Amino acid sequence: MAPVCHVGKVIPEGCKNPLTPEEITEDVINCYKAGACEVHLHTRDLKGEQTFELDVFRDTIHRIHEQSDMIIQGSTGGLSTLTLAERCVCLDVPEVEVASLNMGSVNFGETVYINTLPDIRYWAQRLKETDTIPEMELFDLSMVETCSRLADEGVLERPLHYNFCVGPGNSSNLAATGRNLCFLTQLCEPGTSWGITHDAMQDFSMLACAIGMGANAVRVGFEDSFYYAPGKRAQTNAELVERLVELIRAMGCEPATPDEARAMQGIKIKK
Repeated sequence: MAPVCHVGKVIPEGCKNPLTPEEITEDVINCYKAGACEVHLHTRDLKGEQTFELDVFRDTIHRIHEQSDMIIQGSTGGLSTLTLAERCVCLDVPEVEVASLNMGSVNFGETVYINTLPDIRYWAQRLKETDTIPEMELFDLSMVETCSRLADEGVLERPLHYNFCVGPGNSSNLAATGRNLCFLTQLCEPGTSWGITHDAMQDFSMLACAIGMGANAVRVGFEDSFYYAPGKRAQTNAELVERLVELIRAMGCEPATPDEARAMQGIKIKK
């Protein structure tokens, strides 16, 4: 399994949200010690706003790698006014080994999170140019077919790596039910790997369902939710990872090491 920790959401009173490179690094290393092998980071400034400036991002990654061998996952997403090139600026950082790639548009609150096919092809080409593995973010059933069609075009390389985004929180993605997860996994191509993100989750029930169904990755973090059980809120990202690792082990599995997770995703050493 590959637990992933996240930062960057409005934080309730009592919870600690890291913003500076020093704070983020401390939080990430605590997650690493708790059992996380990969961390998803957006390029943000010191106020937590998305940016195409890389100074803070590079500094943070350098600090993380001084203390761990964690996989760094960047993002080509994020609801913002950034251009296509600016949204994938993290790919200019060689230490980024994986990056999220949204596979279509979805309603988000009262607006639309737009990811057109030409946009996806652009980001996929940048991923190829930088030898970065795409983690494909899927918000509904049709996006599984989109992945296969783009692979047939040669835009994406097989084997594919899916991340099923269920919720919904602010976005109108599929409801978080075992039935929907079954539909999604039944559409997966043979030989693919998959994971799950449960937006606005109130407990770990869907993560447990995914683990039981053979997921390769399960993700927790303040970007998705502060809760690990009904009415029980974590104070840090690391606490969420600790409780997720307890769940993984209770189900007879072990969290993957960074190198094991690299093998799962076909990550190669960059030139």
